Amino acid sequence: MATDAAFLLVSFGGPEGPGDVMPFLRNVTAGRNVPDDRLAKVAEHYDLFGGVSPINAQCRELAGAIGKEFAASGIDLPVYWGNRNWQPYLADTMRAMADDGVTQAIACATSAYSSYSGCRQYLDDIDRARAAVGPRAPRVVKIPPYYRHPGFIGSFADAARRALASLPAGTADGAGLVFTAHSIPESMAAVSGPDGGASGPAGGAYPTQLAEVAGLVAAELGRTTWRLAYQSRSGPPSVRWLGPDISDCLADLALAGSRAVVVVPIGFVSDHMEVRYDLDVEAAETAGRLGLAMARAATPGTDPRFVSMISALVRDYGAAGPGDAVDALGPQALAFCRAGCCGAGPDRSGGRALAGS
Repeated sequence: MATDAAFLLVSFGGPEGPGDVMPFLRNVTAGRNVPDDRLAKVAEHYDLFGGVSPINAQCRELAGAIGKEFAASGIDLPVYWGNRNWQPYLADTMRAMADDGVTQAIACATSAYSSYSGCRQYLDDIDRARAAVGPRAPRVVKIPPYYRHPGFIGSFADAARRALASLPAGTADGAGLVFTAHSIPESMAAVSGPDGGASGPAGGAYPTQLAEVAGLVAAELGRTTWRLAYQSRSGPPSVRWLGPDISDCLADLALAGSRAVVVVPIGFVSDHMEVRYDLDVEAAETAGRLGLAMARAATPGTDPRFVSMISALVRDYGAAGPGDAVDALGPQALAFCRAGCCGAGPDRSGGRALAGS
């Protein structure tokens, strides 16, 4: 790999103290005319955790783990980290990279799936950050959605096994298995995926990919029965969002006679407030009212399988040709995001490897 190259971890960002919460939420909702009284209600979720989101701390740990894995794997790339919505801001990180002499970078986002907010928006933010820095800004290529990679699947399977083992004695075998992800508007779910194929409302690439991951994880657990539910819906009731909601799914399980449930947040790479509050607080309270023993599986975070996956993908995307790690994503993953992938945006298929970007 080129000596002026680097690795860039790109994430959502989150507040790290009470004074950060409202400015952070205003950043997230910029341009949407969301009133402060609505944001203040969301801020109450953060108040339960001292105004601190777990995501920044988890990104620091992940960046450190990636650096160690790179060293062990012989990948000579410095590791940088930038956020979309909070410090360290992506533009500031890009500026620091330019000051350090970095001219090209391979980026990996803490989002595994195809959707506007999960993929395309990260690419748009990278473009804006580069524009803010100007001609000195490094050229950046982004690893495409990696949801089907064995390292991603395996980390969730291991976490789900641990969650099942933590349930009360005698309940694990009959426990319900519910996979969750952040809900999005049905119109957003209907965009084309990385293979360029468009889908109709409520049947787009995002829910299809989630169902694929759920099936693969369940298979590793020896399970043939599972459910996919959504969480963290926001916005006006007039807009149709993906469902069913996790609370409705839990109610259905209880009605069907289940005594326990394991919730696996396959839509999340690391813990967000949506995991800590919407699952660990709200869903857990709902399960308790329904008489369901509930265990929540961990997100990948710094799981060794997940960190090794990132290292392997960086090695393969930084090489002249594909390798086993890239092949595991499927043939369409060999091209970086291009026109029509994950919604409107410029064609980005020109870059294949670091050396050619």
